[in-house]
Amino acid sequence: MLGKKSQKELANDDRIKILFIDEMNSLQSQIAEHFLNAMYGNVYAAYSAGARFDVIDCELISVMYQNGHDIRAARAKDFRSKQMPTSFDHLVFLEKATYDRIRDAVPYDAPKHLRDFGNKRDLKARDDLELFNAYTELIERVRGWVRETFADPERLGERL
Repeated sequence: MLGKKSQKELANDDRIKILFIDEMNSLQSQIAEHFLNAMYGNVYAAYSAGARFDVIDCELISVMYQNGHDIRAARAKDFRSKQMPTSFDHLVFLEKATYDRIRDAVPYDAPKHLRDFGNKRDLKARDDLELFNAYTELIERVRGWVRETFADPERLGERL
């Protein structure tokens, strides 16, 4: 997480601004924001938001922590959140259903991209261990995608 910055500081930040979007800003978008800021925070300023927001998925927080990634301070946001800059360089939807529903209603003028990681209903588990493994697999898929996709900012447009 970038911490609290004023709107003026956000506007003067010369990093490439990426907004990750999922329906509730509770799962995939939080994972992508965390890893992009952790891996390439000197080049990119990652944010996440949802069409609506509630709380971050509790199982996600727990599994991330158990895998050595602390997102306990993260908060779910929507497009009206005060922590959001006024513009972005790229909008990346991480759920196809959300992309299909709101892509033309997002209040930012930037290239829109889709990388569908599904949603919580796609996680199949019959017990706690299977649920832990399903979350871990999603976390690793998102982390691998972030590592590959954002490694070379010069080729970002091709990779998104």
